[in-house]
Amino acid sequence: MSGRRDRISDDEINELISKLQALLPESSRRRNASRSSASKLLKETCSYIKSLHREVDDLSERLSGLMSTMDNDSPQAEIIRSLLR
Repeated sequence: MSGRRDRISDDEINELISKLQALLPESSRRRNASRSSASKLLKETCSYIKSLHREVDDLSERLSGLMSTMDNDSPQAEIIRSLLR
């Protein structure tokens, strides 16, 4: 059963929206300079997260390709391994 204390206040929602907006890239923040709807902000955030996932996947593929062409005992391979730890 959900009581009154379980509800989030409008002030808390506005604070969370501001924090979420601050996490988006600069270009999104400029577009949202005027207080945008929470649903629009959530859609933009989901889109941004999806683009970050695509970027991570792309970088992982590129790194795998690079590592496959490299001697495992080379200084470059050791540097990459140390960065991934």
